[in-house]
Amino acid sequence: MQRKDLLEIKKRFKKDECTFTRMAGCYVNSQKEKVVTLNEVFLNLPDEEYYKYLEIAKKALSGTLGNNLLELEFPLEEESAGGKQQFFMGLKASGLKEDSLLDRFYDLIIDTYDYVGNYLILLFHDAYDVMVKTEDNRKLDESEEVYEYMICAICPVTLSKPGLGYLEEENKIGVRLRDWIVSPPENGFLFPAFTQRSSDIHALLYYTKNAKEPHKSFMEDGLGCGSKRTAMQQKKSFQDIVKKAVAEVPDEEIIADDVFLTLQESISDMLDRAGADDFADAEPITLTADTFKTILEDCEISEQLSPKLEQAFAEEFCEELPTADAVLDAKALAKNEQKKREKELISEVTTLKESLAKVQDGEGKVNYVDPDTGEIISSEDETPKLCDVFLRVKPERASLIKSQMIDGQKCLVIPVEDGDDIDINGIKMDS
Repeated sequence: MQRKDLLEIKKRFKKDECTFTRMAGCYVNSQKEKVVTLNEVFLNLPDEEYYKYLEIAKKALSGTLGNNLLELEFPLEEESAGGKQQFFMGLKASGLKEDSLLDRFYDLIIDTYDYVGNYLILLFHDAYDVMVKTEDNRKLDESEEVYEYMICAICPVTLSKPGLGYLEEENKIGVRLRDWIVSPPENGFLFPAFTQRSSDIHALLYYTKNAKEPHKSFMEDGLGCGSKRTAMQQKKSFQDIVKKAVAEVPDEEIIADDVFLTLQESISDMLDRAGADDFADAEPITLTADTFKTILEDCEISEQLSPKLEQAFAEEFCEELPTADAVLDAKALAKNEQKKREKELISEVTTLKESLAKVQDGEGKVNYVDPDTGEIISSEDETPKLCDVFLRVKPERASLIKSQMIDGQKCLVIPVEDGDDIDINGIKMDS
């Protein structure tokens, strides 16, 4: 699924556009017991409930594709009779009206979803009449297909915080009752996937709020799909292989963080060259072993470290190759760019201080002030030695200076005009 496919579905989650036919659910306590079930015609819900449930459905499709939202595929055995995909197909086709199928679904979640505490399982059913679109993205008034789907949301149910409140019946301030509150979903899924504006029964879109802990076992055991790592997990794994490889090289001058940032810059450049910096519609670039080797060559990684990185990469991503955008750490690159700018600024300031630190003493010598210690350092060797008379004028005025005897004394005559800037040994003179 691409971002535009996801947005097309989410745009329908509004009061005047939503066409959810039915909603079913089951409240499960911390002992994994079914406390209460519900099954409602969605459009008949009171407005207050309607909007709150609709918001939960939206949350189950929120986040970033590849990180919070993972497209999972069913293996062939799950598409056979008795498999999870076949079960989901039957549940969808029932329109959530068959209690036996719903009970079986609730049992599946309870048995495979590892969660400590109470939670609410919600299922939404919908049928979307997908309109034909022209090349300029305009909709025609004819149906392309009917995309029938269901959304599952698993929401924690927690006690509200203790506190004081106004007790209306007793007309006093006292300890308020603690309520069980349904929180936004932690996990969920959309089945089937909506790919290129069409139903894809071979996959589903899985949602996880926590990209660090996406419930791998639930993907496999509960949903019957092959699990995937989130972008956050792939970034962490990529950084770990760099640390592992550097640790195996006996060279103290090689720093893991520097190698990681160098690789990140190379990956970023590769994405820019491929025009894949806008991941909304671009096809993700998979980092194969050959692609990673090319990146190492571009970075001019040492011959000692390069094979270690290749081996660590192959071992870590042997089952599932990462995408370039998934391992790209934009925050790390931004911080590195900031550090570079700070170093350049410090260098420029140091150079400026050295230039401004040159001072001329009363005898005409040019000295320098150490910017760190404040000590005056003589630099006679770097300046012309003083003459008995030392003049400095503009080149165009030099030809006007003449030697002349005045009252028996040989003098230099320098013509001046009103307004000329005259400086004798640092003392300003009027012209």
